[in-house]
Amino acid sequence: MARIYISVGSNINRDFNIRGGVRMMAEHFGALTLSSVYESEAVGFSGDAFYNMVVGVETELAITDCISLLKQIEDQFGRVRGAEKFSGRTLDLDLLTYDQLVCDVPVQLPRGEITENAFVLWPLAEIAPEQIHPLTQKSYAALWQSYSKSQKLWPVAFSWSE
Repeated sequence: MARIYISVGSNINRDFNIRGGVRMMAEHFGALTLSSVYESEAVGFSGDAFYNMVVGVETELAITDCISLLKQIEDQFGRVRGAEKFSGRTLDLDLLTYDQLVCDVPVQLPRGEITENAFVLWPLAEIAPEQIHPLTQKSYAALWQSYSKSQKLWPVAFSWSE
């Protein structure tokens, strides 16, 4: 079994898409560890604020199967493929880590956004504070404590019922 972490984000119909994406992941993966939901300004473009969180799960799926499943879930929630990298999203599910694996193919792991974006690092540090980043060899809690970039981010009261 591999321990994986997935970032979840949405800035279009945020509540509906975050709830639905998490529900679909639970149907496919089983028990999930959920961070708080955070609101952040759009990064890299002007747009509506995002809701972001991180989900942890144990899986027997191979990396390629995880990625395919996450894309399938995104598609079910209206994700537009081929859109600009920095643009609005109905649902964005990114595999952040797969155990301690470091690779560039089929996807970059650990994902670079972990150390670059507060909306990934803070929720990851919340649910996996003692886990060690495979490249920096620092815990996610230590990485968050030393995070110095200026990104506005705040926890929100999120209702999991519709």
